[in-house]
Amino acid sequence: MSQYTQPQPGFTAPSPARNALGTAALVLGIIGIIFGVIPFLFWIGTILGLLALVLGLVGRGRAKRGEATNKGTATAGTVLGLLALIASVVIGIVTVMAVDEAVDEINKSVENTAPKDTTGGQDSAAEGDAAKEKGKALAADETSVYDDDVQVTVSAPKPYTPGEFAVGHTKGNEAYQVTITIENAGKEKYDANLVTIDARAGKDGVTAEQIFDDKAGTGFEGTILPGKKATVTLAFDAPADAKNLTVEVSPGFDYDASHWELTV
Repeated sequence: MSQYTQPQPGFTAPSPARNALGTAALVLGIIGIIFGVIPFLFWIGTILGLLALVLGLVGRGRAKRGEATNKGTATAGTVLGLLALIASVVIGIVTVMAVDEAVDEINKSVENTAPKDTTGGQDSAAEGDAAKEKGKALAADETSVYDDDVQVTVSAPKPYTPGEFAVGHTKGNEAYQVTITIENAGKEKYDANLVTIDARAGKDGVTAEQIFDDKAGTGFEGTILPGKKATVTLAFDAPADAKNLTVEVSPGFDYDASHWELTV
């Protein structure tokens, strides 16, 4: 009698664990936190944190269904993604506030260094008229007042005789000296080292070279304290037929230059 052997059921290999999303969530969460705390790069942290959060939640779902074996990794990625989002938002708010504050400071600095032309001893009405003529050259002994209360005054020119070894004087030209006074009527120290002074002469506005000798030529130096003044006398070389001398004074890099139209 033949024996009948019952066939054994086939063996099915288990499906491989789908752990990729949990691992990706962890990696993206770590990178997201790094970028999230860097100003101006926080937006990258926001994107990576959001991706880590989504992938982490999906990875946890797979682990619950038995499709993945790295539930802890997916959970860590989810938490790190959430932290990256929070850090990015906080840093983003701080960065925007800092930029806004910096822009306000720059605007204030620009406003404070804009000159307003006034003349010494005039009343408020006269000062108002001078403000309407902003941009017009000043006359001798008039004062340019800046919003930070730095005040610049240029005197009328006087004939000047250069020394024997003077530099900057051309034979046949005329030389004139002017006195420039800077008063610091503000509340902060003023750096006079940044003052620049130039001059032009005649109807063609040719450059009036500054004359250097033992009596003239030294510019402003050092710091002017609040409530104090500094004065220098400079000499300029002008064509013999020149009838006017234009002196330009800039109190510093952050200031607009002021001009004086002087008759010689």
